[in-house]
Amino acid sequence: MNDGGGRKFGPLGTALVIIPTYDEAENITGIVGRVRAAVPAAHILVADDNSPDGTGKLADELAAADEQVHVLHRTGKEGLGAAYLAGFAWGMEHGYDVLIEMDADGSHQPEELPRLLTALKGADLVLGSRWVPGGRVVNWPKSREFLSRGGSTYSRLLLDVPIRDVTGGFRAFRRETLEGLGLAEVVSQGYCFQVDLARRAVKVGYHVVEVPITFVERELGDSKMSKDIVVEALWRVTTWGVGERVGKILGKRPDAR
Repeated sequence: MNDGGGRKFGPLGTALVIIPTYDEAENITGIVGRVRAAVPAAHILVADDNSPDGTGKLADELAAADEQVHVLHRTGKEGLGAAYLAGFAWGMEHGYDVLIEMDADGSHQPEELPRLLTALKGADLVLGSRWVPGGRVVNWPKSREFLSRGGSTYSRLLLDVPIRDVTGGFRAFRRETLEGLGLAEVVSQGYCFQVDLARRAVKVGYHVVEVPITFVERELGDSKMSKDIVVEALWRVTTWGVGERVGKILGKRPDAR
């Protein structure tokens, strides 16, 4: 399959759905079951940051009962970016061809995974998007929607990336795409991590596709959004954007960090 510009894409191969967790005991069993039903051929990796509520133990029980479920126990809470980087490394080490990011709280609908995988047949990276036609959010207050839309718009304009939902975290990568993003240089955490990978993919020249999703606010457990996450994202995006503009003026290659 090609992207309309003559580029050929190989078969997808085996997919790994990476689900970072911290205190998601109320959600993990249900979300794993839904993923297994939606994409039976895919494997799941629960990357648990030593959750004090026993999420890791529940994940171990799920893995013991299902050979397509795996658990990566991490020593402590280090942020979303670190959890995904560890999950990517584990997945590539174990030979997976597609690596998928997905939240544990049900905000990303596992039933929409087939849509992302279908789109990935003709792309390097597929983003589940709330802000393209057909995408939407459910049970969000207007303040949260304003923050998310505003963050994506700010990032898109400042970083010059043609992506409507830059901050979204429901994504499917080809293995080769991740290998070309310079993951060893990624230091961003929180939701800024998603902006970082998206901008890297665009700068490398990868074919990025957005597909509409329905994002549902969590019903159980506590949101991990915090003021520190927002501040980090604003600071890093501004630093990247200003750095690229100064680099262009000075004729220097932009620093991906």
